[in-house]
Amino acid sequence: MMKNLWILFLLGSSYAYGQRNFTIEETVLGPSKFAPKTWYGTKWTTGSDSFTHLDSTYQHLVVRSAHDNWQGKILASVTDVQQALTKILPAEKISLRNFPIPYSWENEKDLSFTVNVDKYIYSVVYNVDSKLASIKSALDLESTQMEASANNRQTAYLRGNNIEILTLDGHKIQVTKDTVDGIVNGSDYTHRQEFGIKKGMWWSPDNEKLLYYRKDETMVSKYPLPQWDSRVASIKDIRYPMAGMKSEEVSLVIFNTHTKEYITLQTGTPQEQYLTTVTWDPSSRYVYVGILNRGQDHLKLNQYDAQTGAFVKTLFEEQSNTWVEPLNPLTFLPNNRNQFLYQTDRDGFNQLYLYDTQGKLLRNLGFQEVIVIDFKGFDSKVSKAYYTGATNNGLERHLYEVDLKSGKTVQLTQHKGTHNASVSSSGNYVLDQYSSLTTPNKLQVLNRKNKKETVLLTAENPFTGVINLPKIEFKQFTSADGKTPLNARITYPENFDPNKKYPVMVYLYGGSHAQLVTDRWLGGVGYFDLYMAQNGYLVFTLDNRGSDARGRDFTRITHRQLGEAEMADQLVGVDYLKSLPYVDSQRLGIFGWSFGGYMTTSLMTKHNDIFHTAVAGGPVIDWKYYEVMYGERYMDTPLENPEGYKKTSLLDKADRLKGNLLIIHGAQDPVVVQQHSMQFLEQCIKAGKQVDYFLYPTHEHNVSGKDRIHMYDKIAKYFDMHLKK
Repeated sequence: MMKNLWILFLLGSSYAYGQRNFTIEETVLGPSKFAPKTWYGTKWTTGSDSFTHLDSTYQHLVVRSAHDNWQGKILASVTDVQQALTKILPAEKISLRNFPIPYSWENEKDLSFTVNVDKYIYSVVYNVDSKLASIKSALDLESTQMEASANNRQTAYLRGNNIEILTLDGHKIQVTKDTVDGIVNGSDYTHRQEFGIKKGMWWSPDNEKLLYYRKDETMVSKYPLPQWDSRVASIKDIRYPMAGMKSEEVSLVIFNTHTKEYITLQTGTPQEQYLTTVTWDPSSRYVYVGILNRGQDHLKLNQYDAQTGAFVKTLFEEQSNTWVEPLNPLTFLPNNRNQFLYQTDRDGFNQLYLYDTQGKLLRNLGFQEVIVIDFKGFDSKVSKAYYTGATNNGLERHLYEVDLKSGKTVQLTQHKGTHNASVSSSGNYVLDQYSSLTTPNKLQVLNRKNKKETVLLTAENPFTGVINLPKIEFKQFTSADGKTPLNARITYPENFDPNKKYPVMVYLYGGSHAQLVTDRWLGGVGYFDLYMAQNGYLVFTLDNRGSDARGRDFTRITHRQLGEAEMADQLVGVDYLKSLPYVDSQRLGIFGWSFGGYMTTSLMTKHNDIFHTAVAGGPVIDWKYYEVMYGERYMDTPLENPEGYKKTSLLDKADRLKGNLLIIHGAQDPVVVQQHSMQFLEQCIKAGKQVDYFLYPTHEHNVSGKDRIHMYDKIAKYFDMHLKK
């Protein structure tokens, strides 16, 4: 009996001993190391109620069908694919470790994917029945930003600042030959990737013409970035248009692969305007472009003749007393070349609108206050459209179906949380993968006819038996104006005792197009937050007005005074923290990067009696040093808004700094250039204020790789040094 008790004691002790905290390395490596179990590559097949995914070994492609009650069977293997590739490519160069991913279904039997072999990227089609493969295209690895025509017979790519086309038979066409520094063709970095720009080249639907951006930034000021990798440091110049200064001039050019002719769209003047929402007409006769003025408050959706480049008509216009921000191209209905979907938040929330090509609004397809996050496509009859929408004050993501004729909208996913879901081609089944604060991952199929849910995978908590996971919970507050609900998250210290007092680390961002608090696994908390909580900190995060997924009015409150409403909302959260008996209000810390770095430094100067210690990474200090596209959207130009720029600048507020401030910056930062922090340091020196400063010599706007572990270690030790008793 005593022996059995001793064994039980040892088992209990070893289990308790097995539970541990995160290591500093796991602040970076943790997300992949402790990822909840899932199925990768889930995708509906074409024309059937079946979907495919990779198995747990990543060696096989598994198919699951409704008629088999979703029981899995192997459809193809990595061995099959490798053998097929050896028949069309050099066998000695092929070594696939896993089944190729990502892949897409070309039809019911053909998969397409890319493989890297030697120095080339091959686009391949593989038939799951014949187990034979064929090559669609091949490019060397030095090419970038590839764009294949719909028939895959031509692929455009960038080499340096110029465009080349490779045909299926191996013929090369040199599209552009610019050698002038500052002329860039076909780049997705046009307008610094604002306005939803994700590519710089578009093939016409008839596969004959290539439309591309031509960016002329020769008139834009050069900005020097010191390089430290040689014995004598050198300078790398980038083109960096600061707010109010000369900006780039962009045009759209069509290259005809048959006639070798070039047509420039006549987008008019002034040259400093933004060309957005670029979309080919399904007939290849027209191109649609959103012409946004430099002030970003007036958008015209224009139609241009692809044969001549001539302006045809303006379909409609959008104007605002703040800003207009187009983020998506037009989506033409597959069965009607005269109708398209357009996304805008002009009525309060980013939603879908059905237009015809004469510019007539046919139907508002919006639903309540749901914000369209990701358009998912149409059903096989093109009578319905699907999208992922943000709801519940931005906390959740659900799949919606909208009838294109009536506008009737149905929410297809129901469980609270963040859903990544899609509908089978018949429309009868929904493949739904979701998580929530307490649900690591669940994958199920929903039968829309009988409402049955077939659960295929329920992931276990990946930390069980390994990591002492801190308690995480959501909070909701009302914004400083007393009108708007705000989402927040608290991560409690390990072994939390409400009778003790704890230091706090507030982690924030606060800027546009970012949301930190969502109802998904762990509530969206970062692993550094978890690390700090396990080391005795209460970690707090709040999404203030100005952040993402809450609608037009939630963001526009920041216009011409970035940081003011945002700070007011953050202080609502701070007041709550101070009211808690277990918070030590004398040991409050704050950490943020980029816009979060700006917020951190702002709070340490403008509200200098709150935080004892702060870390600001890559901080904006004065918006006049920031780039045109982002800066002028929110602040207008320094000439137009001198009071706003003065009010939000931190250079003349350095003398108010109190407490301990560590600024971290990347020496190669091309986004928030190092001049921001250097100017602030200079003002601190003049004011007799001490600031801690650390530079990462080879990094840009953020610190990545193994160096990120070093960064988190530095930040943690900085807080410990000043906030731990």
